[in-house]
Amino acid sequence: MTQDVEMKDNATTPSQSLPPPPPSTLHHLKEIASVIENGSKSNEVRRIGRAVRLTIALRKRLTASVLSSFIDYALIPGSDPHPRLSSYLPKEDDQAMETDTATSAVQTQGKQLSPELEIYCYFVVLLFLIDHKKYNEAKDCSSASIVRLKSLNSRTVDVIASRLYFYYSYSYELTGDLAEIRGNLLALHRITTLRRDELGQETLLNLLLRNYLHYNLYDQAEKLRSKAPRFEAHSNQQFCRYLFYLGQIRTIQLEYTDAKESLLQAARKAPVAARGFRIQCNKWAVIVRLLLGEIPERTVFMQGGMEKALRPYFELTNAVRIGDLELFRSVAEKYATTFSTDRTHNLIVRLRHNVIRTGLRNISISYSRISLVDVAQKLRLNSANPVADAESIVAKAIRDGAIDATLDHANGWMVSKETGDIYSTNEPQLAFNSRIAFCLNMHNEAVRALRFPPNTLKEKESAEKRRERQQQEQELAKHIEEDDDDDF
Repeated sequence: MTQDVEMKDNATTPSQSLPPPPPSTLHHLKEIASVIENGSKSNEVRRIGRAVRLTIALRKRLTASVLSSFIDYALIPGSDPHPRLSSYLPKEDDQAMETDTATSAVQTQGKQLSPELEIYCYFVVLLFLIDHKKYNEAKDCSSASIVRLKSLNSRTVDVIASRLYFYYSYSYELTGDLAEIRGNLLALHRITTLRRDELGQETLLNLLLRNYLHYNLYDQAEKLRSKAPRFEAHSNQQFCRYLFYLGQIRTIQLEYTDAKESLLQAARKAPVAARGFRIQCNKWAVIVRLLLGEIPERTVFMQGGMEKALRPYFELTNAVRIGDLELFRSVAEKYATTFSTDRTHNLIVRLRHNVIRTGLRNISISYSRISLVDVAQKLRLNSANPVADAESIVAKAIRDGAIDATLDHANGWMVSKETGDIYSTNEPQLAFNSRIAFCLNMHNEAVRALRFPPNTLKEKESAEKRRERQQQEQELAKHIEEDDDDDF
């Protein structure tokens, strides 16, 4: 008997040792839906933001069958958005569908449709359509969601609405119809401003700037940016995008110092996972620094995962550093397609003057006196009259203070002056001043970025102390009166 009992116990142990199956994607979506409902009931925007982050983590696991089952669970079958969202999903076999008919049938009875959950259903369906490259259906779905959002005015919807604004513009950009929604984006920005939806204002302002810059409308982008209401940034991602667009506008407007600061700040603040965004920021920052006459460090081009993408700009920087105009031309022709795709080709055309000036500066340092014919040969000026061009270039460089030399027109020479001690000038002071200002700005931004809990506990404690002080004062007054009576 004892052996039979032991055999039965041994037979049951393998089944008990099996780990439980991992929860399905549908189960995760139901949990997210419950988080959204709890957040809408308690008016906690933090929970809605958490639900959006959890959805992004599930993005690659979304399928048509899972979404169809989730829509049946989250929405009332007879409601207006249910058939609309179901029409965007492709039909699959019934066997492959993850359904939970028992729970969904019980939960949909007597259930009111939550606006936050409805907008969330639009959001997950739109993610699925964009990931599966169904851009026309994504346009229709995003347009329907925007129409529904215009009739909702709730702060708990704002977090999901900001994501829908982004994918609404992104779906039209993928189909090449970005200009069609510019008026609608302006109307949405006006609505969010009236509703004091600052996160929506951030998102829509960046989308409008992207819309204008996509069609090279830099003046209109600057007018919108300068007149848009300003407030403290709520999203780090949106703030990074704003800095990047601001750097592009400043670069085109020849304000290279402000552009450099904005682009470098955007690259520093960007998340590590946003490698493509940081690559774009570094590309523009390299061009701006070259236009300012600076040479970026080699470590800029050797960042992890960016070596291949920044290789054309590394060779361009090398040509500018040497001052070789022929090498600069060959690099510009070799990577012309890359520069056109990055929309930096017009900026590289501006660099030709910097290459000539750098080469002329190297010549003035190397030679105390050199003929203009040799200057034209070393600069590799390919023109009808290279000597006259070299003379005009040297004269302009002397006038601008790029080189410290004199021009002997009668003999056709450029005579360089002796280089003085740089520490006798104000340049070291200016360099230290710029570094100190950079450190102070970084410290101030770090202090502003700190998040503190609300002061409700402190206020409660101060009120209690106030009551105790008042009681002590009353007791002290009574004691004083009693003492006075005793004296009399």
